[in-house]
Amino acid sequence: MYARLIDVPQEKSYFLFGPRGTGKSTWVRTMYPGAVYIDLLDSRLYASLLAGPHRLEELIPADHRDWVVVDEVQRVPELLSTVHRLIENRGLKFVLTGSSARKLRNKGVNLLAGRTMHPLTAVELGPDFCLEQSLSRGYLPSACIEADPADYLAGYVHTYLREEVQQEGLVRNLQAFARFLEAASLSQATTLNISDVARDCEINRKTVEAYFHILEDLLLAWRLPVFTRKAAVAG
Repeated sequence: MYARLIDVPQEKSYFLFGPRGTGKSTWVRTMYPGAVYIDLLDSRLYASLLAGPHRLEELIPADHRDWVVVDEVQRVPELLSTVHRLIENRGLKFVLTGSSARKLRNKGVNLLAGRTMHPLTAVELGPDFCLEQSLSRGYLPSACIEADPADYLAGYVHTYLREEVQQEGLVRNLQAFARFLEAASLSQATTLNISDVARDCEINRKTVEAYFHILEDLLLAWRLPVFTRKAAVAG
């Protein structure tokens, strides 16, 4: 396991966001071995807390004084009211992980105490870093150890389409969004022309612009501002 360079609060609750597969769950289990761990990817637990967010308190022993981890908290945003009450009334400390802040932000949640875990960086990889690998398949931790990284990444995209896009109802036309992903991938590390992407995937420009906003929220990707020239000021 590579050591992650991430600065998190030591005595205060916080959010930990990051795309799927960046190692958030592994990291929190390693860093907080004594924590009560609430995994919202567990279908039965998810259904129970979705029906009754107050049940979260029942999962935490009355004498528990260590951390509480809620994994994939964006799946049940209503839990945050219970979390806030437990912080205030019982003095508990929470790590709230999520693969997307979109739902939480739409509900007006204050995300200032948030941290982000990205794929492995060159500094974290040290001598294992390879520029060619970084450009060809990136550095999601599992992509570094899989025998067939291309197959893993194809499955990764399929999982995102099914669990993050389709199930959350983020787009009406999943097929169009899948075409958009293919076209958008060709813009990686190049100047982005949204009109060209729209033409390549046969979708109107405004829809493609909305798709890019979804992509930025889900994968925490960024569009760098375009460089502009400014006239030199005469001395």
